Amino acid sequence: MLVVEDDAVISQAVAERLTAEGFDVRQVYDGPTAVEAAGTWQPDALVLDVMLPGLDGHEVCRRVQAKRPVPVLMLTARDDETDVLVGLGVGADDYLTKPFSMRELVARVRVLLRRVERAAELAQGGPDDLRVGDLHIDRSGRRVRVESSDVHLTPTEFDLLACLASQPGTVLTREELMREVWGWSDPAAARTGTRTVDSHVRSLRAKIGADRVRTVHGVGYALEEEQTG
Repeated sequence: MLVVEDDAVISQAVAERLTAEGFDVRQVYDGPTAVEAAGTWQPDALVLDVMLPGLDGHEVCRRVQAKRPVPVLMLTARDDETDVLVGLGVGADDYLTKPFSMRELVARVRVLLRRVERAAELAQGGPDDLRVGDLHIDRSGRRVRVESSDVHLTPTEFDLLACLASQPGTVLTREELMREVWGWSDPAAARTGTRTVDSHVRSLRAKIGADRVRTVHGVGYALEEEQTG
């Protein structure tokens, strides 16, 4: 586990808690060192602050993900939708707003690692190709095409889209999506992560078209057979 946080107090607290939970933890304090450490050490996941010297967390995430997909939990001082969407767009899987509890951080990290395992299970448990209208999802190759154009999705965006596409037109609740895509097994815990689902849906819509994912207010989302605009 690589912790990237320039605040020494926060970094040490996070590292100590993750170590106590059984993780092998290393700490770095700036963007360039984080990119180098992620490449040489190849951690299972990153806890990554947005505001860093040298390179900000968004650029670190982009560079790390370009070399090797890795789960990323971003830490942000502002609960700003634009910041969150930028983070998700460059490959972050989840985010926490400061201040946060260490218990919540550990829970989110464990979910990210379970999501990786769950993604492998989903890829093995269904058809390689999913087609919904002019949307083509190659699950084995983890590629998406809309009409004749390739669409670049983050790992979590891909898993979310594949989950929705496995039951086109069917409304899946946020709790169901948290369970199937992120691996949350506790219903009460899953409800605390529903904002993560909403943020990823917004990011996904920006890439495949807003009309393709229908919102059922108070319930969840469905992937439409065709655009409804």
